[in-house]
Amino acid sequence: MLREEIIMLCTADLASQVRGKGFPACDLESRLKKGIGWTPTNSMITAHGPIAPSPWGPFGDTVLVPDDATRVRVDFGDEQAAFHYMMADICNLDGTPWSVCPRSFLKRMLKQLEDRHGLKLKAAFEHEFMLEDVEELPNASYALDAFRRQGRFAETYLGALKAAGLEIDTFMPEFGPKQYEVTVGPAEGVKAADEAVAVREIARAVAQYFGTRASFTPILRPDAVGNGVHMHFSLMDAASGKPVNYDSQGKNNMSETAGSFLAGILKLMPALTAITAAGTISYLRLTPNRWSAAYNNLGERDREAGLRICPVFPGSGTDISKQFHFEFRAADATANPYLVLGTLIAAGLHGLDQKLDRPEVCPGPPQDLEEAQLRDLGIVRLPQSLTEALDLFEGEAAFKPLLGEDLIQAYLAHKRFEVDLMKDLSDGQQCEKYHLAY
Repeated sequence: MLREEIIMLCTADLASQVRGKGFPACDLESRLKKGIGWTPTNSMITAHGPIAPSPWGPFGDTVLVPDDATRVRVDFGDEQAAFHYMMADICNLDGTPWSVCPRSFLKRMLKQLEDRHGLKLKAAFEHEFMLEDVEELPNASYALDAFRRQGRFAETYLGALKAAGLEIDTFMPEFGPKQYEVTVGPAEGVKAADEAVAVREIARAVAQYFGTRASFTPILRPDAVGNGVHMHFSLMDAASGKPVNYDSQGKNNMSETAGSFLAGILKLMPALTAITAAGTISYLRLTPNRWSAAYNNLGERDREAGLRICPVFPGSGTDISKQFHFEFRAADATANPYLVLGTLIAAGLHGLDQKLDRPEVCPGPPQDLEEAQLRDLGIVRLPQSLTEALDLFEGEAAFKPLLGEDLIQAYLAHKRFEVDLMKDLSDGQQCEKYHLAY
C-alpha cells in the first residue's frame, strides 16, 4: 500500500509536552520557509489534558518556524512508521519571536549572557526514567541483571541517539524501581535543550517499538526513588571558546566569574524550582536523605546538593580546566528544558550583574547544620510544594525583566491550574497521573 512519510513540526510547551503539527515529508523544503500555523492557547494545554485559563481564548495566531538543524529521524523498518520530527520557534506572524515561546526565551537569555558578559554556555541534561515492562526486583540497583533484563532496548536506543547526532556517554540501570539513566555529551547553547527533548522522545519511541513505555515521571510512587534531570553546565569565553570556570588559586577552585554565576543561581534557587520542578509530585522527591536536592546549597562531591561542583580526574590526562564544571540537581522532566536552561542563565546573569561573591561549599548535609550556620551560608530549605514555589517565583523581582510579563503570567496561570487539578487526589493518585503524562 502507498504510504506518505510525515514529519512533525514541534514545540516543547509550558508542561514540557512536545506538541505540533505534521506535514508530508515531500513538503519539507516549502515548510522550512513558511512553517505551520499555531494557536496561542495551545500553550495552555496541561500535561493532564484540560486547558488552563488562557489569556488568548480562541483568538490570535502564531506560526511554528522550523529549525532544520534539530531534525530527528529514526527508521524502525518497513513494518512501522518512521519517527521523524523537528523543533520550531513559536513566532508572531511577522516572524518576530512570540513572548511565550520557551525556545525563543532561551535564545534571548543566551544572547544576554554573551552581550553583557562575553560568555557562552555548554550544558548536558542527565536523565533518569523507568521502563514499564522490566520486572521490579529488590536487588536490581546498578545490577548487570537489570541491564540484561532490558533486552535490546538500550542497543536500539543508543543507536537511535547516535543517528540523531547526539554524543553518547553512558547508559546504566539506576537505583530505583525499573529505573535507568542515560547521559549524553555537552552541547552549546540552545542545542543542549534540543538534545534533552531528543533524549526523552527517542526513548519513548524506542520503548513503543518494543511494546512498552518509558516514563520520565519525577517519582513512580510516594515511597520510591525519583527520576531526576541533572543539568551539567560550564561557562566559556565567547571570543576564544576557552572555559572560564576553573581557577587553581580561587575559592574551591572556582573562578570569580563562575562564582558570581553560581551565587546568582543559589540565591534565586527557591524561586527557580517553580520552573525546574514543575509538577506537584516533584516535591515528594525534593526531600532530605533521598539523594535529591532539598536545599539551595553548594556541594562538592555531594549528590544531595542543589548545586554541585563536579569531580575532576587528573589521572585522565585531560586539562583540569576543561573538566571543571557544575551540576544543577533540583530539576525533573516535568520541566521544559528550554525554560530550565533559560531561567538558570537568568539567575546566573543576576549573580554576574550584581558581582556576587563566590559562594561557600556547604560543610555537610544542610539538615544536620545549626540554624546559625545555615543563615551564615545563605542556605534555606527549597519549597515543599509547587504552590509555595510558584508564589516565590511570582514575587522574585530579578526574573521579571528577563522572562517578561507575558511568559511569567502564562506560566503561573498554567501551573496554578495544574495544582488545582491535583488538589483532591492522594499522593499516590497524583503519581499515577504524572506517570501516564510523562
